This record gives sequence, C-alpha cells and structure tokens, in this order.
Amino acid sequence: MRSKTVLVSVLTVAFAGCATVSSETKPAESLLSRQMQISAQKKQAIPERKQYKRKIAIARFTNETNYGRALLTDKEFNRIGKQASDMLSSRLVSSGKFLVFERPDIEKIEREQQLLQDSKMIGVDTLIVGSVTEFGRSVKAKIGFLSQTKLQTAEAKVEVRLVDVRTGRVFFSGAGAGEATTEAGTVAGYGSRAAYDATLNDQAIGAAISDMIGELVFRLEKRPWRTYVLAIENEQIFISGGTHQGLKVGDLLNVMMSGKTVRSKQTGLELPLPSKQIAQLRLVSFFGDSELEEGSVCEIVSGELDSALINKYYVSEAQ
Repeated sequence: MRSKTVLVSVLTVAFAGCATVSSETKPAESLLSRQMQISAQKKQAIPERKQYKRKIAIARFTNETNYGRALLTDKEFNRIGKQASDMLSSRLVSSGKFLVFERPDIEKIEREQQLLQDSKMIGVDTLIVGSVTEFGRSVKAKIGFLSQTKLQTAEAKVEVRLVDVRTGRVFFSGAGAGEATTEAGTVAGYGSRAAYDATLNDQAIGAAISDMIGELVFRLEKRPWRTYVLAIENEQIFISGGTHQGLKVGDLLNVMMSGKTVRSKQTGLELPLPSKQIAQLRLVSFFGDSELEEGSVCEIVSGELDSALINKYYVSEAQ
C-alpha cells in the first residue's frame, strides 16, 4: 500500500513538471496610425503611374456680366475677370500636375501656333479661355417684433473652354457656379449690423472656380503628353522638357512622325492622318537652369531620325 502511494505521488509530480502555463494574450497597438496603414496598403495595391506634366496657358478670362457696368470704370469692371483668371491659375499650379504659363496678350489661337516655332517663348499644348458669365448680389431683410436680420448673398458663374492649339478645336467646355452669404441681426437693438461685405464677391468667384476645377483637371490629364525634338547631333537627340515635367533619367520615349493633313470631302475640314512611330529614345541627362529653358539629352534605342524632317517629329511617352 505504501509503494502504491509513493508511485502515485511520483507520477503527479512528473505530470505537473510537464504542464504548461497559458498566459492571456494582450493585443498590441500598431506604431503606425490607421490612416498611415491604409495609405501604405493602397500604395502596395496600386502601382504608381508615371504622369508627365502638361503645358497649359490661360489665354484670357473676361467679365461678361452686367454687374456694375454703369458704375465702374473699365479697369474696375474687368477686375472680376482678372480675379477669376488668377484664382484658376493658382489652383492649377497648386495641383502640381501642370506647367502653367502666362499668355495675357494673346487674342488669337494662330499666335499660339506660331509660338511652337518660336524659341523665345515656350509653346503650350492647351489654351484655357474663360469668362465670368453671371454675377450678382442680393440683400434680404427679415423684420420681427423686436428683431431684424440682414442676409447678403453673392452669386457667380464661370465658364471655360479648353482649346487644342494645334487644331484650334475646343475639346471641352464646362461651367461652375458658387455663392457666398453673410448674415447679421439685432434683437431689441442689440447685436451686429451688417455693412457691405466686399469679400463676398471674392468668395463667390472662388466657389465657382472650385465647382468646376475637378472636371477641368480630369480633362487636361486625359490629353496625351507630348514634347518636341530640338536638335539632332550625331548620336544625341535633344528634346524640350525636363525634370519640371516629371521626366527621369532612363525613361523611354517614342518619336512620332505626324501624318499629312488632308481635306475631308464630307465636312470640308482639314484632317491629320494618324501619326506613326519611327524611333524610340532613352533619356540620359538634362540641361537648362529653369523650367523655361530646360531640356533633355536622349540616345536612340531603335529606329532612325532624319534632321531634315525634325519639324515633323514629336515625342510622346512610351506605353
């Protein structure tokens, strides 16, 4: 009996020594915020797409409304159009997607087409033509037994057109509308009295620009990117555009030859035949000190180029 008791005791101790003690697992907080985790997942899921910056210019932005026409001078009257132009230009530059150039004196598309052959100014791909088509202010007052409320409202509407400088064709037309309000009131003679608020004009125009800027950027980004061959010297090909447009050493670019232009018997319009690829380039270095003067040096990967046909060439991004 004593031996059985000793055996049971030994087995109990043995099993106790083999037993594992489970501890409760506590969740650990990530060192990264949830927003940073989501951003990292998106970058892994969606590969970054190379995006070259398009060259655009605002040709004109006019005030076509009747607001203040009889009371304001021509300079004051046109200030609304200039203000809209400045706001649009600022938003396009802030997007970081475009190279925006000033064209304050250009009135005709033909002048922009001539700039493509002028070394003193950079030709752009798209001209933006716009106007403030509606603008107005209203004041509404509500008077109660002991209260008075004054509501000031400014409303504006802007319209823009995007013009292909090579063909003169309008490929997009859009509009945006916005309003701004301010309210002040008094009760039993106490409260604030609303004087004329000139900033409402600015806010309404800004809201109208913001209303259509998203669609405008989308349409501009859909346009094919292109640049031009500046010179051909031995094995080196010099093209316009550089780092400010998003180009990088090692990028592959296609050299295209424009198709000849023929007249359509159906519409009477001049139509360009499809372009064809004749060479491919690899970017090897850059030159120039600013975005107005920058260019790229390329080498030929495949195909041949003839310096006598340089005006018929243009460069596009390789797909």
